[in-house]
Amino acid sequence: MPRKPKKPCAYPGCPNLTEGRYCEQHERLRNKEYNQYQRPYNPSERYGSQWRQIRNRYIAAHPLCEECYRQGRLTTSQEVHHIVPLSKGGTHDYDNLMALCKPCHSRITAESGDRWHNR
Repeated sequence: MPRKPKKPCAYPGCPNLTEGRYCEQHERLRNKEYNQYQRPYNPSERYGSQWRQIRNRYIAAHPLCEECYRQGRLTTSQEVHHIVPLSKGGTHDYDNLMALCKPCHSRITAESGDRWHNR
């Protein structure tokens, strides 16, 4: 299956080509800036080793993207989504979690008005 052609990195003045929005170097920089200046909390405190263990167990128990599965597609899950965000009182309980592929997780996050909504 052919891939889409690479496009210029969206970071001002960067000559690199990428498949995503930013090249690898600037993706790390943008994530660091986002975590440092735009998030109202420290992600390493909220998503520490306990969360990684919960996430790994949940992914092992739910290997397919739940959103794609509802639409009749079989896609490997890569992310664990909080249905009710932690910032709005959600918890790490299994009934508040959802296994998703990266595209579904990004879409749901954007629709809920979080990180990518204003980009």
